[in-house]
Amino acid sequence: MPGVLIPVVGPSGAGKDSLIDAARIARPDIFIPIRVITRPETAGGEVFQATDTATFDAMLDKGAFAFHWRAHGLAYGIPQEIEARLKAGQHVMFNGSRGIIDQARARFENLCVIVVTAPDDVLAQRLAMRGRETIEDIANRLKRVAYAIPDGDDVAVILNDGPIERSCAAFLAALPPRH
Repeated sequence: MPGVLIPVVGPSGAGKDSLIDAARIARPDIFIPIRVITRPETAGGEVFQATDTATFDAMLDKGAFAFHWRAHGLAYGIPQEIEARLKAGQHVMFNGSRGIIDQARARFENLCVIVVTAPDDVLAQRLAMRGRETIEDIANRLKRVAYAIPDGDDVAVILNDGPIERSCAAFLAALPPRH
């Protein structure tokens, strides 16, 4: 039986990486690939493979990514290796984009989309605290919050606006069971 693809989506600052990190500890059976991002290594935050745009585009041309998207002036890629993991029956989770959900549904039969969200004031505060974006960048990221939340039977929504323990418990409960 193939594994379940678990794209974790939502606005910047919602806490996706914090919840994915909790799952990394609680659910070591789930494979979490390292994203490739055209962001400097010194940007901090999640563990990622930093690259420049030319290298990213060359990787894209060679078919290195199962999914890719551009947002906020950056390019993001999920390595192709996830397909072999899914075929082997392992669940795969990644911090993704709402824009790839339809593509993921068309390519993979087992999907569990987890939408992580928080109120605008919480998002703004978290974005400011991480120190990677300018005030203008934060305003632009908050404009994207109004995008529609994906719907469907394969979607779980986690409101991450209170104690992290509560959000972690809800996030972990939304994950598919172990095989």
